[in-house]
Amino acid sequence: MSSLLTSSRVTPVDIAKELAFFAVLAVMMSIMILGVETVDRPTGLELALRWDLVLLAVCATVVGRLGLIVRREHLSRLLQAALIVISALMVFEMFVRFRDLDDRWVSPVTFDMATQSVGRAIFFICLIAVVFAIAYFSSAKGRPTGDKDESNKISARLQVAYRTNTKKVGMLGIAFFIIFPFIFGENRSAIDLATLVMIYIMLGWGLNIVVGLAGLLDLGYVAFYAVGAYSYALLSQHFGLSFWLCLPMAGLFSASFGIILGFPVLRLRGDYLAIVTLGFGEIIRVILINWYDLTGGPDGIASIERPSFFGLADFSRRVPEGVTRFSDLFGIEYSSMHRLIFLYYLILILALVTNFVTMRLRKLPIGRAWEALREDEIACRSLGINPTNTKLSAFAIGAMFAGFAGAFFATRQGFISPESFTFLESAVILAIVVMGGMGSQIGVVLAAIVMIGFPEMFRELAEYRMLIFGAGMVAIMLWRPRGLLSFRDPTILLNMSKKEKVAGEKS
Repeated sequence: MSSLLTSSRVTPVDIAKELAFFAVLAVMMSIMILGVETVDRPTGLELALRWDLVLLAVCATVVGRLGLIVRREHLSRLLQAALIVISALMVFEMFVRFRDLDDRWVSPVTFDMATQSVGRAIFFICLIAVVFAIAYFSSAKGRPTGDKDESNKISARLQVAYRTNTKKVGMLGIAFFIIFPFIFGENRSAIDLATLVMIYIMLGWGLNIVVGLAGLLDLGYVAFYAVGAYSYALLSQHFGLSFWLCLPMAGLFSASFGIILGFPVLRLRGDYLAIVTLGFGEIIRVILINWYDLTGGPDGIASIERPSFFGLADFSRRVPEGVTRFSDLFGIEYSSMHRLIFLYYLILILALVTNFVTMRLRKLPIGRAWEALREDEIACRSLGINPTNTKLSAFAIGAMFAGFAGAFFATRQGFISPESFTFLESAVILAIVVMGGMGSQIGVVLAAIVMIGFPEMFRELAEYRMLIFGAGMVAIMLWRPRGLLSFRDPTILLNMSKKEKVAGEKS
């Protein structure tokens, strides 16, 4: 490694000074946050010192900074990736540590986790492989000019491979989701987790219309989600309407609120638009909390009606007289899994409809108008496109799909409250869109699986979920600033070659 570093434009002394500076900085920042902890003993509160965590923080900082120096000086990509993986493992070890009954540190928890089961070992290896791959391919070996040329070649090859096989990848994904209940048919937690992931995929695709295609930053998307959920709950309880009648009405109500939000923000862009949409989401949440007579306030709404099998049968074990039970309708033995699997397929169909409508709209004039608005609003006006109608249509259609997802959420949970529709939900949905690559449908699926599926698989790490979430987002912004699948180009381009046009149509 010394020979590699001495071949760079900086001397080993300069590197040592830089590493020492960051080591001192890490000590100063971690000594009070990680090094000291109050412990509740039978004799009272005591101060516990955790110098091992401080040491881990310093080592992770030094190793990570050395990896960034190797990256900055365009040295070995293999060395850079190895240093970053080691630093990431140290950070993971530092924040995921747990204590045994005697209040003594057990070590190392990362390898403990990796050896608990085959599934966790595979996940651990895949996690290391992903971090290594991102670090390795994020920069090419060589000096700045060659680095840029080689990176462009790699990016171009990946782009062509992705764009020419998008339909195949999408069909494989759909096939996997269709057969998922047959693989995990008796695993209740797996079906519940897959259903939750599909809800966020649908929400991500809906927000992708507003953020990814139209380029409008919306931080209050959860408001439309809440409107759909409360619309179904209130219509079902007060008017006795079934889920199948309330579902389209919930979408219409949410679309109406999308238009209401769209009017005040027609002249706003960027940060100002984000602030207004954030305020709109908080207004809806405060209304839900304070309008007790209608929404139940903080108590929420309970005993929400579950959906029937298209009005033909019910999934309950005991059904009223004159109502057919689902198991009797098909002549099979009763199982509580029937309802869960039906709900899974229901949200899968709703998500696929969302994707299909979005893909079709992108090829229509309104989809071209969204992309023109995203690229340049002034040029959009000069071409005769009405930005007012374009923005309102994006808000309305995106809100409509959020309303559908909200109605499904209400009927799946059987209980809703304002606590389910906080700003954090909007942030997670927006992060899914940005992390997946704005405008990329497959990217949203990958991001939803990573951000929703993996944390739910490791619920014992719930205390550190937001920490890992934040670290992951920082890593994505550093190495994939445009998202996991950032090869999202306008649907149509001028002066394209025939091969590029075919690839664009396939995407």
